[in-house]
Amino acid sequence: MRLNKRQLAVLIVLLILLIDQVFKVWIKTHFAIGDEVKVIGNWFILHFTENPGMAFGLKFWGIWGKIALSIFRIGAIVAIGYYLNHLIKQNVKTGLIVGISLILAGAIGNIIDSAFYGFLFDTGTTYSEQFNQWVSYYGVSKLNFEGYAGFLQGCVVDMLYFPIIDTVIPDWVPIWGGQNFLFFRPVFNIADSSITIGVIYLLLFHRNSIFINSKHQNQSNYES
Repeated sequence: MRLNKRQLAVLIVLLILLIDQVFKVWIKTHFAIGDEVKVIGNWFILHFTENPGMAFGLKFWGIWGKIALSIFRIGAIVAIGYYLNHLIKQNVKTGLIVGISLILAGAIGNIIDSAFYGFLFDTGTTYSEQFNQWVSYYGVSKLNFEGYAGFLQGCVVDMLYFPIIDTVIPDWVPIWGGQNFLFFRPVFNIADSSITIGVIYLLLFHRNSIFINSKHQNQSNYES
C-alpha cells in the first residue's frame, strides 16, 4: 500500500521519535554520566552526557534561559507543524515533505527530554527511585514522580560522539600552534541528527522549492 504525503510525514515523525526516545531511555538506564563505550575505535563513541541548554552542548542563560528556550522550541514545533500541513495541502514534492518532517521530528524529540525527563529521572543515572513505587489508594495505583527538575527544565540526553580527528596543530601555525585540535567535538543525539540532516537535505535539494512556495504563499495572501 502506497502512503500519501500526510501518512508519510506522520510515519517519519513517529519513527524518528521512537528511535530517539528508546535510545535515550536505554542510555539513561544503563550509563552513568560520563560513561562511554567505544563502538568503532576512537572514531565513534557512545558517551553519555546531558545538555541543559541548546543543541550540541550549548548553554543558554541558566534556568530562565532554559525555560525560555523550551517555550521557544514548542512555538517552533507548532510553526513547523503548521507549515508542514500547509505544504501537504499544496501537494508539494515528496522530498520537501520528508525534509520538513525530519526537522519536526527532531524538534519534538528534544522537547520531550526538556519537558518530562526532569521529573521522570533522577540526577542522570537511572530512573528516579520513586518512579516504580506504586501506591494503592482505594484500589487505584498512582505513580509518585520525583526527579531532578520541573516541567520544561529537564536536560536533553546526548550520546553520539565522533572525535574523528584528534591531533596537535603544528607549532608554525600562528596563534593556534601547539594547541590540541579535535573534530568533531560536540556530543549529540538522534533528534539533533534528524534536524541537521533535514536542514542539509532541504538546502541541497529543495532550496528553490522552499523559496518558490514561500513566494507563492505571500502572493496569495497579498491577492486575498
